[in-house]
Formats: sequence, C-alpha cells, structure tokens
Amino acid sequence: MEWFILGGLVLLVIILVAVNIRIVPQSEAYVIERLGAYKETWQTGLHVKIPILDRVAKQVSLKEQVADFKPQPVITKDNVTIQIDTVVFYQITDPKLYCYGVDRPLMAIENLTATTLRNIIGDLELDHTLTARDTINSKIRIVLDEATDPWGIKVNRVEMKNILPPHEIQDAMEKQMKAERQRREAILRAEGEKAANILAAEGVKEKQITEAEGEKAAAILRAEARREAQIREAEGEAEAILSVQKARAEAIRLINLAAPGEGYLTLQSLEAFTRAADGKATKIIIPSEIQGIAGLAKGLLETVKE
Repeated sequence: MEWFILGGLVLLVIILVAVNIRIVPQSEAYVIERLGAYKETWQTGLHVKIPILDRVAKQVSLKEQVADFKPQPVITKDNVTIQIDTVVFYQITDPKLYCYGVDRPLMAIENLTATTLRNIIGDLELDHTLTARDTINSKIRIVLDEATDPWGIKVNRVEMKNILPPHEIQDAMEKQMKAERQRREAILRAEGEKAANILAAEGVKEKQITEAEGEKAAAILRAEARREAQIREAEGEAEAILSVQKARAEAIRLINLAAPGEGYLTLQSLEAFTRAADGKATKIIIPSEIQGIAGLAKGLLETVKE
C-alpha cells in the first residue's frame, strides 16, 4: 500500500512538472507573472514555471507586424474632406512594456495615427496632399515611433494606402488630367512637325549646297580644261613657228654656205614678187630694185631666144 501511494506521488510530481514545462519558440517571448506581479520575460528555449504561483501573462510575437487601419475622414487646408486608410508596420521590442504600458496597443496606435494624420493633412491643400505622400508618411512615422516607445513598440514604416477625395473632386481631377494630356499631345505633335520642317529645310539646304558645290567643281574643271587646251594650242603654235624659223635659218645657212651667184638671187627675188602678186592684191607697187631685176631678166630671156 505504501509503495502504491509513493508511486502515485511520484507520478503526480512528474505530471505537474510536465504540465508546467514551456518551450518558447523562435521570435516569441513569454511574460511571466508570480502571484499577479511581473516576474520575468522568457526568451527562446526551455523553461519551467512553478505551479499555482507562476502564470504566463502574455505571449508576445517579436516579428514585424502589419496593422491595416480603416479609412479615416480628413479635412484638408482648402476644406476638402478626403478618406485616407493607412498601413503601419511595427515591431515589439520590449514585451514587458508592451504588456503593461498601454491597454489595447493596436487601438491606441490606430487612434494616434488618425489624430496625427488629421493634424498633418490639415496644414496641406488637396493637390499637395496627393503629391507629398512620402513627406506625410515620414512625419507620421516619426510621431508614432516617439509616442509608442514607452509601450515597447518600434514603428518601422507608415504608408498611406489610399487617398479618396469626393466624387465631384475626382471627376474634376479626371477632366483636368484629360485636358493636360491633350495639351501635352498637342505640344508634342507641334514639336514633331517643327522638327520635321527643320529637317526638311536642312535637307533642301544641304541639297542646294551640294548642287552648288557640284556646279562650282564642274566650272573649275571646265576652266582648267580650257586653260590646258589654250596652253597646249599655244605651245603647239610656238613649236610650229620655232620649227619654221629653224627651217628658214637652216636654209639661209645652207644658201650662205653655197655662195649663190647674182642670177640665183635674181630668180629668188622674182619668185618672192610672184608670190606677192598672186592675184589677190588690187594694187601692186614695184620697188625700183625689182624693176631693174625684171629688166635684167627680160634681157636674159631675149639673149637666150636669139
């Protein structure tokens, strides 16, 4: 009987120990209370709590988490009511502060986000709100990170997911965008036509320049050809004259070497006179020397006849 009781006690102890063993997984932390007061924070690993005295007050995830808040109505500086829904990326850095710092931390972050968003957007006009998302996100993140630090929460990033203006504002914006696109299209078309005209004018100018250069080159070649022909013709004439003069000089030299008599000279004079009076001249003036030579020749002929 005693062995049975002892065995039961041992079994009860084993069961109690097994029930109170806790294995904390990676990226999680357990907040432990003893008799209702904070005792410690368990990190990743094997832990054993004391039955009845200790309890796990909260299991906290240390991963980065995302909170998607519903759209909030916000009034801009130019009195336009828009709906903005935000997304907050946060991470718990201190499980103890997260557990005891604030009640319902997500609701507190949502309300703080809405309040901060209204304060920031209230100083901006609608157009600036639509184009300054990065600035607005940075301002909200700074404010939230500073406010949630005592709660053991680190706000890493804040994004405005949607900005929804009223329908009439959306219609006006769409019409404005359409008009702007049409204006840009007209500008681009005009610039294209201008560029095409400039290219066409440059092409015509280039063609005219090329034609003028071609005509200039052709004229230069023709002038050079004429000059070359004239030079060759002049050189030919000069060579011909030189040849004739050389021939005459050679003939005179040969005649001088032969020592011709008076009769030969007389006959040469008569031949020259004959060439001068070849029938083309209308008046012939006979020098006295030629007359004497003619008389002499006539006498010679009569003597020969007798």
